[in-house]
Amino acid sequence: MNLPSYRDRRSATAPTWVSGRARNARRLSTAAAVAAMLLAGCGSGAPKVTSHSSGPGLSPAPPTAPSRSRSSFVPDLTTAATACTNSTKLAGWSNRRLAMLTIAVPVSEASVSDVTSEVSAGAGGVLLFGSKAPSDLGSRLTALKSHVPGHLGLLVMTDEEGGDIQRMANLVGSLPWAAYMGAHWTPAQIQQNVTKVATKMAAAQVNMNLAPVVDVDGRNVAPSKTNPDGWRSFSGNTSVVSKAGVAYMNGMRAGNVIPVVKHFPGLGGSSYNSDFGPAHTLPWSTLQKVGLPPFTAAIKAGAPAIMVANNTVPGLGTNPASLSPTVISSELRGKLGFKGLVLTDSLSAKAISAAGFSVPAAAVQALRSGADMVMFDLKGNVSSQTSSIATAITDAVAGGHLARSRLIDAAGHVLAVRHVNLCP
Repeated sequence: MNLPSYRDRRSATAPTWVSGRARNARRLSTAAAVAAMLLAGCGSGAPKVTSHSSGPGLSPAPPTAPSRSRSSFVPDLTTAATACTNSTKLAGWSNRRLAMLTIAVPVSEASVSDVTSEVSAGAGGVLLFGSKAPSDLGSRLTALKSHVPGHLGLLVMTDEEGGDIQRMANLVGSLPWAAYMGAHWTPAQIQQNVTKVATKMAAAQVNMNLAPVVDVDGRNVAPSKTNPDGWRSFSGNTSVVSKAGVAYMNGMRAGNVIPVVKHFPGLGGSSYNSDFGPAHTLPWSTLQKVGLPPFTAAIKAGAPAIMVANNTVPGLGTNPASLSPTVISSELRGKLGFKGLVLTDSLSAKAISAAGFSVPAAAVQALRSGADMVMFDLKGNVSSQTSSIATAITDAVAGGHLARSRLIDAAGHVLAVRHVNLCP
């Protein structure tokens, strides 16, 4: 067989070599084009989100771009799209709507329709006041919830602790004072009896209970102007309170009601009732040993929400705890690792005004400190008060006194506790 000459062999192999070089050139050209697109995106902020069929936030690939598997060195541009989360959705809301979501509006349980306009404006919750609920409370609340923008749910709260602190016992049954439960019932009995009440609360469209009280206070007296706890506490023994508090919390959850553990970091032994004037807790060094364990136990057991007290905490600053970034952000969020909803106690308390804060100013300070939802009492003009709070919050964001990211974070916690997902 005659072998081809060197010139003939070079000529015969040339097409393969040339086509390989052309393919490499096209690959480099494509990679350069992709790199240019990515660099352009980095220079102008996040990629623009559009609704093309090729993927969320992406334009169709250029006709000349070859199809490649994910193992190719050409980047997959679909990863550049921003994932949808509640936070990304909330970022598109107005500051006013975000502010409204952080407010719990007070209303008489006998006339819940009084706050229809506030709910229509996006209030995140309503707080029921009264001592005897109407028999048709459930249907009234269902009608009220129909006004929630986007039908995103509504936190309907009440104080159904037990003893004399009950708003709707006529509908859901009665519980004894926490002190009785702690002394006479096992944790299993506490959970069982609380579940029965919670189930009826949920049936009446009430989905959040501002209880259990996990303050450690063994004083055998009724709560009063000078003592916020007394019989509201399960016990003066930290271990008993920890176990009873978790049992009560789990009973509420089993009945489909969101429990709110209170009053962080513990009111046991307080100097006064903050509703009526300035008050302080036991020293922080003492609370760490006596008052915090029940909160730590609740957090470990999955507490969805915690209320912060209006007392000052000796050793942790001079502001009421509900307005203190040290108490909320550093201790509760930071050291204890709580990731759920943080509510303030009522900002109408005399301890708040004595500290130099109006209710709207206190609401801004509470959000800055790490709280997610603010509350105030049913007195005066509720509509005007709600509007003033929302305006103070939006003005604070506009003036740079409250980070918008903090407001979005707070709103996100309000939605999360109701398991609301804004993404399709």
